[in-house]
Amino acid sequence: LNRVGRYCENKGITLPSLKRVISAGAPVSPSNIARFASTLSDGVEIHTPYGATEAMPVISIVSKEILSETAELSKKGFGICVGRPINGLEVRIIEINDNPINEWSDTLILQDGDIGEITVSGDLVTKQYFRKPKANALSKIKEGNRIWHRMGDLGWMDKNGRIWFCGRKNQRVITKNGLLFTIPCEAIFNNHPMVFRSALVGVGSPPNQKPVICVELEHDRKQKRKKLIKKELIELAKSSVLTKDIETILFHKAFPVDIRHNSKIFREKLAKWAQKKAN
Repeated sequence: LNRVGRYCENKGITLPSLKRVISAGAPVSPSNIARFASTLSDGVEIHTPYGATEAMPVISIVSKEILSETAELSKKGFGICVGRPINGLEVRIIEINDNPINEWSDTLILQDGDIGEITVSGDLVTKQYFRKPKANALSKIKEGNRIWHRMGDLGWMDKNGRIWFCGRKNQRVITKNGLLFTIPCEAIFNNHPMVFRSALVGVGSPPNQKPVICVELEHDRKQKRKKLIKKELIELAKSSVLTKDIETILFHKAFPVDIRHNSKIFREKLAKWAQKKAN
């Protein structure tokens, strides 16, 4: 969406023949949705389904609801709203835990508004992995004859039953002051007009990781301009309770991303790069 939307915006192109747009595989920012929506005819919706190989789709939302109800909250660091579960599936948010959970207990469920791991159950959800007992132990929870799949993603549920995506569980940053989540923190820095995208990574070992924001700029800037942008980003960080403890900004020329859609950021690779820069 980003690449095509930018091209259309720069060339003054509209896409009146499109009747429906679907984008999946990585979080879609409200700004990208707004840009692409401007190329479409009135009433044409952009669908952004959420799911995984083990369960697809799980949740979905359309551009009208995003732009009118959730976009501004996403910019403030609430996460990206991915919508409500589709018919026949149930989603629950459980406490963050890296260990296997053998049996389901309702004590695992968090209150609405609390960030935890997204779990899903229903006919579309795979029951097990083939000959992978360790993966089954880490990803599947038994509740009688029912199976809950742990998505490995973090998020929260609002009072309207919508799920807000906050990043991958294994990419959360564990600091001495608590947990930091990728999508909410990155949103604060992405508000800067010169930032193309950002990525939160942790340097060091939990529970004393140092939070670092890697930044890919809209255009490669001269060193003098980068110093000013870095100063502005530090001020942005201080303006939010989510990012007030982030003091390290690193500029990266081009993020490593999934080549299939050029948007899923390989934060693990960036973390190794940031570690080398820190050393």
